[in-house]
Amino acid sequence: MQRLKLSSLHSLSLRRTLLLVLFPGLILVIGAELGLTWRAAVDAANAAYDRSLLGAIKSIDANISTASGGLGVELPYVMLEFFQLTASGQVYYRVATEGGLVEIGNADLPAPPSLLVTGYPQFSDAVYYGEPVRIGSYARLLDRPLAGQGKTQRVIIQVAETLESRRDFTRALVLQSVARDLLLVLAATLLLVFAVAWALRPLARLRSEVAARSDQDMTPISTHGVPSDVQPLVLAINEHVERNRLQTEARRRFVDDASHQLRTPLATLATQVGFALRQTDAEDLRQTVVAIKAQLDETVRQTNQMLALARAESVALTAESVDAGALAEELVRKWWAEARARGIDLGLERNDETLQVLAQPGLLKEALSNLLHNAIRYTPPGGQVTLQVARLGQGVTIAVIDNGPGIPAAELEHAGDRFFRGSNIDQPGSGLGLAIVRSIVERLHGSLLLAAGPQGRGLAVTLSLPLAVDAKKDQG
Repeated sequence: MQRLKLSSLHSLSLRRTLLLVLFPGLILVIGAELGLTWRAAVDAANAAYDRSLLGAIKSIDANISTASGGLGVELPYVMLEFFQLTASGQVYYRVATEGGLVEIGNADLPAPPSLLVTGYPQFSDAVYYGEPVRIGSYARLLDRPLAGQGKTQRVIIQVAETLESRRDFTRALVLQSVARDLLLVLAATLLLVFAVAWALRPLARLRSEVAARSDQDMTPISTHGVPSDVQPLVLAINEHVERNRLQTEARRRFVDDASHQLRTPLATLATQVGFALRQTDAEDLRQTVVAIKAQLDETVRQTNQMLALARAESVALTAESVDAGALAEELVRKWWAEARARGIDLGLERNDETLQVLAQPGLLKEALSNLLHNAIRYTPPGGQVTLQVARLGQGVTIAVIDNGPGIPAAELEHAGDRFFRGSNIDQPGSGLGLAIVRSIVERLHGSLLLAAGPQGRGLAVTLSLPLAVDAKKDQG
C-alpha cells in the first residue's frame, strides 16, 4: 500500500511531485531544528542561571564563620533579595554540616542526587513543595573542627530557585527561533517554487515544440538547451521516431512498388482473359490459358519478392549464431531438383570447418535463395552454379558463382537497386532479387560484393558476414 501511494506521485507533474516531496522534508528538518534549538536554549538558560546560583552560593560561603566553635552564617540579605528579583520567583537556601549536626535555612531542601566533590558545584533539578526548582549544591571543608568534633567536617551549601525566569528565557529564545525558521521556510518555499518553475522551462518549451509538429514531421528532436537528465529520454524518443520513419518509408516504398509492378501484369491478365473469352477454337483457347498461367506465375513471383523485400526491411532483427556451412548444404539440397530440371550443375564448396556467423536464419535463407534462384534461372542449360563458404579473417564469405550471362561491368554498380535489370537479360523478371539480398545483408551488418565470375564470365555475388562471438573465442 505504501509503495502504491509513493508510485502514484510519479503520475503528477514534476512541479507538484518536487513540492510534495521537498516541502514535507523541509518541515521535518525545521521541526528537528526547533527541537535542537529548544535543547540549546535550555542548556543556555541553565548555564547562565547556574552561574547566578553559584554566585549566591559563594556569597553565603563567604559569610560562614566557625570562630565561636560552632557554625555561624551572616546572610547577605541584599544579595539574596537581588537574586530573588533576578530569578523572578522564590529562592531557598540551606547551610548544614555534612552529618546534619547543624541545619540553617530550609532544612528540607532535597539532597544532591550524588555525592558532592569538595570544591566543585553540582546542579540538579528537583521538586520542592510541589514546584519544580533548580538546586545548586556546593561542599567545602570547614576551617576548623566544630566544638566537640575530632576532625574537620565539610559544610554543604545549597541554593534553590523556581524556574519562572528560566522558562521565560527559554521561551523567548525558542519563539525567536520559530519566527526565524518560519521566515526561512517561507523564503525557501518561494525559492523552491521559482527554482522548480525555472528548471522546468526547457521541458515546457520541448513540449510546445513537439505539440506544434505536424503528423508527417519525423525529424529528430533537438537536444539543444535540454537538461542533461532529460537528454537520454529525448535520444530514446529520437531513436523511436527514426524506427517509425524507416517503417513508414518501407510501407510507402512497398505501396509504390506494388502499384508500379502489379498494375501492368494485372492489366495484361485482364486483356488475356478478355481475349480468351472471345476464342472459339479449343487450341487457341489452350494457348491463351497457358499464357495466362505464365503471367500469373510471374505476377505471384513478383508479389512474393516485394513482400520478401518489405519483410527484410521492416522485420524485427534477432541475430543468432548460425552454421553457415550447414545452411548452405540445406539450400543446395533444396534447389538441386530445380537445377537438374534446367540442366544446371549445382555444387557446394566448403571445408570441414564449422563456421558460425551472426545472422537471422530466416533472412539469410531468403537472401541465398534469391541468389540461387537468379543464378539457376539465368544460367543456360549445361552451365554451372556453385555455392561457396569460406573463412576470411574475422568473417565468413558466402558466394554464389555462375557462368551465365552475368551483368555488364558498367552496370555492376547499379546491381542491387530496386527494379534494376541488366541490359543483356531478355527473360522476364522484376529486378528485386538482388535488392532483397542487399537489404538483408545491410540488416545483418554485412557487405555485398558483385563481380564477374571466373575467367570474366558469369556473375559472382559474395556475402560477407561477421563471425559469431563463440566462433571467435574458439579461434582464439
